[in-house]
Amino acid sequence: MLMRTDPFRELDRLTQQLMGPGTWSRPSAMPMDAYREGDQYVVACDLPGVSAEAIDIDVERNMLTVKAERRPVAKGDDVQMELSERPLGVFSRQIMLADTLDTEHITADYDAGVLTLRIPIAERAKPRKISIGVGSGHKEISG
Repeated sequence: MLMRTDPFRELDRLTQQLMGPGTWSRPSAMPMDAYREGDQYVVACDLPGVSAEAIDIDVERNMLTVKAERRPVAKGDDVQMELSERPLGVFSRQIMLADTLDTEHITADYDAGVLTLRIPIAERAKPRKISIGVGSGHKEISG
């Protein structure tokens, strides 16, 4: 038999039991990191134990939605569960994207239980040169 001594983990487990697993109408939150890397934003979501086929990514206007479902591992009749701490059910995260991001070119990769989304900055949001007409010529300035 396995033993645990961390009282906070027990409290987390009890809270999860009371709330139940996430459902499609009331999903659980998924942990994530978000950061800028050069000319793109990167969002990394932790989804350990979720198959890539069980992940759904949608963009509607500027709202990015990630949903995933982790189902229980199939068990035989002779298996007796001693400890079950890994959360099951539906997980979801919604992120409001700025107008300066290019939602048409989002890429997604899934490796080692981490979903990584790369969202490029739109060309219209990048600094560019603007020409100004002065007399008969044009001069380039930074804009």
